[in-house]
Parts: sequence; C-alpha cells; structure tokens
Amino acid sequence: MSFSSSDIALILLGYLSGSVPYGLLLARRARGIDVRSAGSGNIGAANVARVAGAKIAIATLVLDALKGVLPVLLAKRFETTLPAELLPSLVGGAAFLGHIYPVWLKFKGGKGVATALGVLLAVMPPVIPCAAFALFAAVFAVGRVSSVASLSAATASVVIGFVHPIAPGQRVLLVLLWAMLFWTHRSNIGRLLRRQENRV
Repeated sequence: MSFSSSDIALILLGYLSGSVPYGLLLARRARGIDVRSAGSGNIGAANVARVAGAKIAIATLVLDALKGVLPVLLAKRFETTLPAELLPSLVGGAAFLGHIYPVWLKFKGGKGVATALGVLLAVMPPVIPCAAFALFAAVFAVGRVSSVASLSAATASVVIGFVHPIAPGQRVLLVLLWAMLFWTHRSNIGRLLRRQENRV
C-alpha cells in the first residue's frame, strides 16, 4: 500500500479544514468574546452556547460538522490505489484531529464532537450517524449535559459499527474517534465523577 501525492494532499486538506476554529471566530465577530477565556474555555458549540448564545452555537455546530463532511466528500471524488473507504476515513480522521489540535491555535482546540459527527455522516452508512445523533439529542434533552450525550453517542456508534457490516478502515476510524472523544472529555469525566459537571 502506497500513498500518492494527491492522497497526501487530501489528508493535509482534511487537517487544515478541521483546524478552522469557527466557534472562536463567530463568537469574536458577533459578540467580541474570546471563548477560550469564558465558560469552559472550549471553542466548541456547547461552550459557545454558554457564552455567546444559541444562534451562534448552532452556526458553530453546523460549520464544525461541515469541516468534517466537505473534505471527505472531496476525497471520494478522487481515484486512489488505497483500499476502498480508506482514503475518506483518513481524510475524515485528519479533519477530526485538526479540530482537536489546530495549527492556528497552537494545537489547542475543541473536543471534536461536531466534527466527528460530520465525519460519520460522510464516511459511514447513514444508520451510524443517524443513531448517534438521535441518542445524543435524547440524552441531552433529558440531562442537558453535553459531555454525557456526546460520550453516549460515541459509544453507540462503535457498537453499531461492530454489528453493521462496514469496511475494516471504517471500523478502525470509529474506534479511534471513540477513544479520542473520551480523551478530550477526560476533564468532563472527572467532573461527572465528582458530580460537578456543567449543564448547558
């Protein structure tokens, strides 16, 4: 297995797409707020909702998802010698890592939930992202705790991915997304154990 120059360029493009900090940019432009210095300090939609309002948070959620969707859709239009679905999975994984470790913010980014959902929408069979989103919405509606909803949805995605027939590369991507989401939420998990987690 070898990577062509176009494969590498698409993976890099995925990372750069994921690195765009829409929550930070939108909140700063609309409210003059640096979300890194307010609320939880996170650049994602949940913290944007706390410090800048629902409308900006929804825009952040959509744009953070799209930066996972669009580079993957572009990658699917290119021919590659890699196994089927591997290049889209790599590009999606790079976009996800770009959100968590953005080059523009000294590699200190968000937790990756919306971008992970965008990657799932573009890479996986529809049943996986749809089930993940439905579970997220249900858990969030009941408890209003974004971290619990996110980790529940991530875990459900992995379970469905091992039941539903998908390519090995897709399955590896699911597990990596799940593991990284638990890693980025480690402080939230600590607060949950202490019963100090913030509600949205």
